Amino acid sequence: MRRPSSLVLWLVLLAVVVVVLDQGTKVWALSALTEGERTPLLGDLLGLTLVFNPGAALSIATGMTWVLTLAAIAVTVVVLKVSSRLGSRTWTVALGLLLGGAVGNLIDRLFREPGVARGHVVDFIAYADWFVGNVADIAIVAAAGLMILLGMRGIALDGTRHVEPGASEAAQDGAPDAGAPDAAAPEGDAPDGDAPDGEPAGDELAGQR
Repeated sequence: MRRPSSLVLWLVLLAVVVVVLDQGTKVWALSALTEGERTPLLGDLLGLTLVFNPGAALSIATGMTWVLTLAAIAVTVVVLKVSSRLGSRTWTVALGLLLGGAVGNLIDRLFREPGVARGHVVDFIAYADWFVGNVADIAIVAAAGLMILLGMRGIALDGTRHVEPGASEAAQDGAPDAGAPDAAAPEGDAPDGDAPDGEPAGDELAGQR
C-alpha cells in the first residue's frame, strides 16, 4: 500500500493537469470558434460549437447557477478532506479527475460573465445533438465511472476490499479440514507385505517351492 501523502500529491497533480487542459482548451475555443456555428469532426456524431452554459450538463438547472457553484465548492472541499484516507491508486485517479473537473467548471462560474457565482461555463465539444461539454465534463464522467467500478468491487478509499459475509463463509466451507485423515493411497499401490489381487504373496511363493 502506498503512503497517503504520496497519493495526495498525485491526486493534486492530476487535478492541476485537468484544470490546465480544461482552461487552456476553453481559451482556444473562445478565440477559434464562433457561438452557434458547428464545425464537424466526425460527421454528425462529434463536432465543435461554442456554447455558454448557465446550467449543468444537458442544460439542466439553467436558472440555478449559484446552486451549481455551491455544489462545485462542496465537491472540492469533500475531495480534499477525504484525500488523507487514500490508500488506493485507482481511487487517487478517480478523485483527481473529479477534483480537476469540479475546479475547472468552478473557475468559469466564479470569474466569467455575467458575474461572480453566476458565470456561464464554456462548452464546445458537441456530441451529436445530445449535449455540448468540455474537458472538465469528460474528467467528471470518467471519475464517476471509476468510482462505480470501485464500489462494485468493494474497494474502499484506503485500498481495503469489503467481502460479503456469505462469500467468506463459502470460502471457509470449501477449505480442507486440518483434522481430517490423509487421503487413501491410490489404487494399485498395495500396503507393505500385501501383493496386489491375483498375485500370491512372497511367503506363499516360498511355501509352494
